Amino acid sequence: MTILVTGSSGLIGTALTRQLTAHGHPVVRLVRAGSASAGGTPAPTVVWDPDRGSIDLAALEAAGPFEGVVHLAGAGVGDRRWNAARKRVILESRTASTGLLVSTLLQLSPRPPVLVSASAIGYYGDRGAEELTEGSSEGNGFLAEVAAAWERATGPAAEAGMRVVRLRTGLVLAPKGGVLGKQLPLFRLGAGGRLGPGTQYMSWITLDDEVAVIRRALSDGRYEGPLNAVAPAPVTNAEFTASLAGALHRPSFAHVPAAALRLALGAEMAGETALLSQRVVPTVLAANGFEFGASTLDEAWETVLGSP
Repeated sequence: MTILVTGSSGLIGTALTRQLTAHGHPVVRLVRAGSASAGGTPAPTVVWDPDRGSIDLAALEAAGPFEGVVHLAGAGVGDRRWNAARKRVILESRTASTGLLVSTLLQLSPRPPVLVSASAIGYYGDRGAEELTEGSSEGNGFLAEVAAAWERATGPAAEAGMRVVRLRTGLVLAPKGGVLGKQLPLFRLGAGGRLGPGTQYMSWITLDDEVAVIRRALSDGRYEGPLNAVAPAPVTNAEFTASLAGALHRPSFAHVPAAALRLALGAEMAGETALLSQRVVPTVLAANGFEFGASTLDEAWETVLGSP
């Protein structure tokens, strides 16, 4: 099963490419010029430039046919403080790349039968303690608008008969990068603690389980449409920080007030990232019998941090 992957040098893409390759599935990476060596996993590459709407169609046809496509490309949401220009980059890096990819896939013969396209639980907006499933409505806010536009860009592929999975990923827990990238050093020093009120819900998934979900979505025809890639046990920020500190055998007395987060990040970015509350559950995964490697935070820390 040959798989085409975009965003292969990111946290999820790197892990996915390594796993697919290790299990004997050839991977072709769709990359920007000059980034072919990024990601740490040797694999054939095809060049594209979503900003300019260009892609090497002949090289893509020669590298195929593809049994599946995983689209993970998109600018980092939390990499830098938001302003109008940065928000435009966040949006267009997703919609333009998805539109270009989909229009190109539809030119291939044969067409790949399945597209697993990244989205995010940001789709649901800030919803407090409301339990959110794949059937929940679109929320409000910038990230909800981004996720909805991102998903709409896959529409032509679904209309053409491809099986499209819209992967609404939560906070990914990994030893390096992801939501823990900046937090772990602080917690290891005993300087970690809750953010704002601590009552906001966090819906998370380990990197290993995220990769497993993608692989299942590629191979199992029962998956189509929105798919919440989150563990079945969302927790509040206070619970999350206490659990992480406990796993590291460190105190967690620190507290970053909401006002300080708004000052540091800007009110909009703070409200849609650190202070956002989303209690998302993996209804579709549960209905199809998916087994998580880490269903609870205690299990997650064993995977992410290693057993004590």
